[in-house]
Amino acid sequence: MATLSWDGSAPPSGRTETSREVALPVAVAVSDAEAASGTVAGLRVRATAIGAADLRVEVSPAGPGVWLIAVAPLGAVDADPARVRVEWRLPCAGATALWRPDTDARWLPPSWSRPRVASFAQGVPVGCLVGAGDAALVGYAVAERVLPVSIGEGTVEETGDFACWVEQEGELLLRLDLSGRQFSDAVQEMARWWASSHGSAIEVPAGAFEPVFCTWYARHLEITAGEVERLAALAAPLGFTGLIVDDGWQTAETSRSYATTGDWEPAFPDFAAHVAGVQGLGLAYLLWCAPPFAGDRSAAGQRFGKQRLEYREELETSVLDPAVPGVRAHLVARLAVLVEEYGLDGLKVDFVDTFARYGGDAAAIRQLLAELARALPPGLLIEHRQPYVGPGLWPYATMVRATDCPHNAAENRQRTADLRLTAGPLAVHADPLTWHPAESPAGIAALIQNVLFATVQVSVDLGVQREEQLAALRFWLSVSRQYVDLLQKGEFRAHRPDLGYPLLSASLGAQRAYGRYGPVPIAGDGDWSLLLVANADPDPLVHLGFPQPLGPTTLLVQDPTGATLTRTTVRSDTLQVRVPRGGLLTLTR
Repeated sequence: MATLSWDGSAPPSGRTETSREVALPVAVAVSDAEAASGTVAGLRVRATAIGAADLRVEVSPAGPGVWLIAVAPLGAVDADPARVRVEWRLPCAGATALWRPDTDARWLPPSWSRPRVASFAQGVPVGCLVGAGDAALVGYAVAERVLPVSIGEGTVEETGDFACWVEQEGELLLRLDLSGRQFSDAVQEMARWWASSHGSAIEVPAGAFEPVFCTWYARHLEITAGEVERLAALAAPLGFTGLIVDDGWQTAETSRSYATTGDWEPAFPDFAAHVAGVQGLGLAYLLWCAPPFAGDRSAAGQRFGKQRLEYREELETSVLDPAVPGVRAHLVARLAVLVEEYGLDGLKVDFVDTFARYGGDAAAIRQLLAELARALPPGLLIEHRQPYVGPGLWPYATMVRATDCPHNAAENRQRTADLRLTAGPLAVHADPLTWHPAESPAGIAALIQNVLFATVQVSVDLGVQREEQLAALRFWLSVSRQYVDLLQKGEFRAHRPDLGYPLLSASLGAQRAYGRYGPVPIAGDGDWSLLLVANADPDPLVHLGFPQPLGPTTLLVQDPTGATLTRTTVRSDTLQVRVPRGGLLTLTR
């Protein structure tokens, strides 16, 4: 383990290091006082070339309070590839949270914490120090989409500074945002910067934003063609438009090992007719696959068992090496034939981060996904999952899903919100919602409300749900579909990361939507014709304030199943409305 750096600087490299202080242009200083002094208050920036005799530094403005810093090493001095580091620090005054894309604790870490690494298949090179009022004290992102980027960040105990550094091989391009804007806006602007700098993803079909039923939590590996068809027939009338058949379609085994993965041959009889039958119900059909795995009892495991990155004895599987041409050719051929032969609508491509975790070359992982994308028909639905969600993966997916968090509404909310900030054009999907058979309609409604600003996935046995449970599910799926553009494609904001997002919001034209997950007031603007409040908090008293009296406005309160509780006309600039947990408030004018 590298030596700890108590002062927030990067661990020593043991190589030649050439450093230079970096001055930011006064023309884009974030306040009049800073413009007068010629500095950004308390900010210090330094660039370093590692394994190089010199470095080139270019600084350019990218908007009010936003800079691009490009650094390149010059003149190699040893045999190893040269690296570049940019480090900065500023007073940690007024800070409330450190936002990072991996949905960890938002507390400010100490500067000596272990650095994180973002790479093509794992993590995202972005972060933001958040202050009071959700202001972005400093947001940062690295343009790199493939190579690993090391990121150290934290507070320095001795000085009270916030220190951060980023480092990668070769040239580095860093975006620093000290604009003080709402942190959601700052982070999403960084995602738009990635898109404009490197090109966007493939076109995302409208179906990527529609509710999906998944078999995993409902049945795990206890699935058959008949069981899938039963669940599909129950799902379609409720408002689902997609079906993911998860692990189990390729094997008759029901253990949690991956011993039979790798061949990607259906275990269901007459698979083509089965798929067509489900599609005939109006559901897109997606299959789960796990490209890294070749199990002990699979032909692929026997064939490629020696060409692997790692052997996982407890899972009875090898982790394949994507750098091996034969491995890539096998995976591309099997998955492409699977889609074409059976007319699939999409694939849930799982565990891509496993390649990276066991030392897989980033360029080889990208080559595998690129070859697979070329072999698949256009318009296919492709799901990726945290933590492989970075911009380098955008061309190879249409949707990204929160990582596994069954029964955990708060985590699902925070994960989907974090993904909304960084996923660019891709549809963001919730981890499939699941609940105990005794769950109340209000509890089911609240689960959906927690992921209302993402595509809803559900995975329960629909055949054992009571009618009132199905009514809540049906109603909230209809809300998510009716307002899909507002909820999933509108201007999105997450509020109070230090409190786990007790409020989420979206706006689109004259439409507004709020998700309320704590007893917090809602401050609305005056330029809307439709306003929705989904209340997932047990406190039913929803406080709303507006800059001026509303004028005649229709107020509708519905319970978790959609039944009307209140319908009236209001005119005040402040409202206190009783909305039950799992209920919906709609204001129209």
